[in-house]
Amino acid sequence: MIDVVNHMNTTWTAGKNFDGVSLKYIKGLLGVHKDNKKYRLPSIRHVVPDGLPDNFDAREQWTQCPTISQIRDQASCGSCWAFGAVEAISDRHCIHSNGKVSVQISAQDLLTCCDTCGDGCNGGFPGVAWYYWVKVGIVTGGNYNSQVGCRPYTIESCEHHTTGKLKPCGDTVKTPQCVNSCEAGYNVSYKADLYFGSKAYSIEKDEDQIKTEIYKNGPVEADFTVYGDFVTYKSGVYRHVKGEALGGHAIRILGWGVEKGTPYWLVANSWNEDWGDKGYFKILRGSDECGIESDINAGIPKL
Repeated sequence: MIDVVNHMNTTWTAGKNFDGVSLKYIKGLLGVHKDNKKYRLPSIRHVVPDGLPDNFDAREQWTQCPTISQIRDQASCGSCWAFGAVEAISDRHCIHSNGKVSVQISAQDLLTCCDTCGDGCNGGFPGVAWYYWVKVGIVTGGNYNSQVGCRPYTIESCEHHTTGKLKPCGDTVKTPQCVNSCEAGYNVSYKADLYFGSKAYSIEKDEDQIKTEIYKNGPVEADFTVYGDFVTYKSGVYRHVKGEALGGHAIRILGWGVEKGTPYWLVANSWNEDWGDKGYFKILRGSDECGIESDINAGIPKL
């Protein structure tokens, strides 16, 4: 069980998020493999524009793209590597089409059908997920029981607290089967529903390079080491204080800013809106906190 962090902390506030659950369960949600860095995409380098803003929020920059404001739920599966990818990919299809392509790319399809991405609910490689989007394509699909898109998520959403509107999360589940067809009632074929990237790449461990990528092209997928105190996060700018390393976790960075003098990245998690700050968290920016700046993956959609 994770205890609430009890310390003098001036940048973030802790609370009970995973009350009464085991470390084994929490580790099961952290689905970035330890040897992930072996599968890094080639990196690109930007010319950093003059006057990058001190604060940037993709939700405000591209208001025509509703996916940027969406918090998904990976439920009882170590599928963060897939969620971070499809969330940012969904955003980028909308951003690069000037709002003409507004779709939810399917975490289910990527999770279950990308054999080279890793081990499904037992974890995967974020960079390979972006490469798969370019080479194979991914269909559309929304949250559990949403009936949105070709292949919505089939693992039932669950409550990461002891109380809430959803049932409590249980043990991590097995990876669902890959199905190359759309759910009943969706009137587009699986093949016709595929969306592709034109290129996929990584961004160097450089604050201005990461900011430029988000500013020019939209949210990115990143991953970092989760320590015991992170799961107790409620608000403020997270920085590691105490607790053991639990595993690697992939998320979506959608902006940056400064809070009470502390620079941060604005991040969307995939543990539903009840976790943390309505599903979001802020983490210290500019010093590679918990490795957050060491593995940034992105790409450009094929339109």
